[in-house]
Amino acid sequence: MRSVQGVFSTKCFFFLVVLFFLLPLAPVAQNNAKPGSWSGVLVSSSCNADEAFAEAPDCTKNMPGARFALYDDTNRVMYGLEPQESVGAHLGDAVTVSGTLESGTIEVAALEPMSIGLATGQKAPGFSARDQFGRVQTLDTLKGANGTVLLFFRSADW
Repeated sequence: MRSVQGVFSTKCFFFLVVLFFLLPLAPVAQNNAKPGSWSGVLVSSSCNADEAFAEAPDCTKNMPGARFALYDDTNRVMYGLEPQESVGAHLGDAVTVSGTLESGTIEVAALEPMSIGLATGQKAPGFSARDQFGRVQTLDTLKGANGTVLLFFRSADW
């Protein structure tokens, strides 16, 4: 008859052998952090994406208990931002945030004002594009006697 100590030692040894072989198969904690840049408007988390898209006035107000978020109107996503102190002064501004995205929150490394389009009075660069009739248009072909007003609209929600 085996002693209790011998049975315990055998079970312990068997457990350690199994653990030794199975440990490499265990899933390792993955870091799903995604570095990059995201552009949008800094809003209060008291708004949802639909309210931010509609530019509701309360979205750009500092509401008690609310946190700051980045609303990306290209894909209608709200991202949490950390640290909050680095973004508070820009509430309501269009910005580009660089950092690391993990689980819907961007760890902010840098924040810059977003610049879209030309400054007032700046000359438009040369371009060519097909119009709705398939004809090639350039800045010169569009110029009128009193100048040209040219609008590029990047997205619409029809």
